[in-house]
Amino acid sequence: MLERRIKQEIRDFLDGDRKEALMVTGARQVGKTYIIRECAKEIYKNIVEINFVENQQAVKLFANTTGSKDILLRLSALTDVPMIPGETLIFFDEVQECPEIVTAIKFLVEDGQYRYILSGSLLGVELKDIRSVPVGYLSILEMYPLDFREFCEANRVSQTVMDKLKECFEKKQPVDELIHEKMMELFRLYLIVGGMPAVVDAYIRTNNLKEVLRIQQGIVQLYYKDIAKYDKDNKLYLDEIFSLIPSELNHKNKRFIMKDLNENFRFSRYENSFIWLKEAGVALPVYCVQEPEIPLLLSKSTNLFKLFLSDVGLLASMYVDGLQLKILNREKDINFGAIYENAAAQELKAHGFELYYFNSKKQGELDFVIEYKGNVLPLEIKSGKAYTRHNALDNVLKDERYAIPQALVFCNENISTVDKIVYLPIYMIGFLENEKIDEYIYSIDLSALQ
Repeated sequence: MLERRIKQEIRDFLDGDRKEALMVTGARQVGKTYIIRECAKEIYKNIVEINFVENQQAVKLFANTTGSKDILLRLSALTDVPMIPGETLIFFDEVQECPEIVTAIKFLVEDGQYRYILSGSLLGVELKDIRSVPVGYLSILEMYPLDFREFCEANRVSQTVMDKLKECFEKKQPVDELIHEKMMELFRLYLIVGGMPAVVDAYIRTNNLKEVLRIQQGIVQLYYKDIAKYDKDNKLYLDEIFSLIPSELNHKNKRFIMKDLNENFRFSRYENSFIWLKEAGVALPVYCVQEPEIPLLLSKSTNLFKLFLSDVGLLASMYVDGLQLKILNREKDINFGAIYENAAAQELKAHGFELYYFNSKKQGELDFVIEYKGNVLPLEIKSGKAYTRHNALDNVLKDERYAIPQALVFCNENISTVDKIVYLPIYMIGFLENEKIDEYIYSIDLSALQ
């Protein structure tokens, strides 16, 4: 079984007594159903599972229900699992096929007899026009492919090694050279395999990269089928945009060049297609900001962006045959930059960061800028030997208007520091984590007004 960090969050929810349902969302094939089942079995004896893709009767049955009692009565007709109040978990899977159940979850939670967990793909697409979002009754967890640390654990890298690497990251101390070389080797493997659970599992079982590629191509075809179902008349250019992602990332600046779609391009005509790919969890847009200043959202440009795939292994599978061996052999005649940046975008997104880059004619382009510990943190991703050449980064750090205290360059080399710039091995980008605020209690003394 592949260990996933989201498992603890699901466990915490099921163990707690929050008066909410939980919805786990994410792209197809990231392992949502499997991880929910595993967590549920650890805590509940009675689990009712309704899959709205496999059970079309359930979709019809839940249409036009009148309240929680009506829903539970119909549900009891679909299952032979004992429904014991306080001891039963009800799992609604593939809920994108039955938006009514999402609307109705408020009444089920208020009824209070059972706990509820929901899951589905394409939820950002299918549920955006839902009649009534049950605010306050539904928590949402986004699930992603395995990040690099999870991939390391799947390949039995010891916790001792991972702890030591994190210590080196925090203290900015070089990693033991043998460990560094082995971690770089493992990272190159991750670029090929990626983080889709079925693909990782196949590699762990067989070590066969041909089998890895076969499963990856099957997932890509599944995405094409999803695209074909959406707006069957025009498909809103989705097919073409999705197919172009690998070649667009090979451009020097990696921005999505609109004229490659149509010489007479108008962003408004294509905008819904880009939104669909983002909301479906298939693609990761990285938006340009006009200034590297907090908050980055205020200077975000919605029509200037790079478009990465949600999984670096799927990206590698969409390139020409032989790329896998070229990556493993570190051949110099291919552009590793696109693959490295895709892995970086994937890690940053999975760890809670909003994705931006900065570009100006005067100063140049930064691969990523994120908000980290109250400051803007510029990130450069370098796949070659010239990792100390970064004119745009130097220009931005010298600019007193921005007062940026530090920048990170992720590369193939060991840890070193020069002035404000810290050079880190690319495999350490996963140690960047967005801070989560579990509780924020604030009280004000109003006695003078009373």
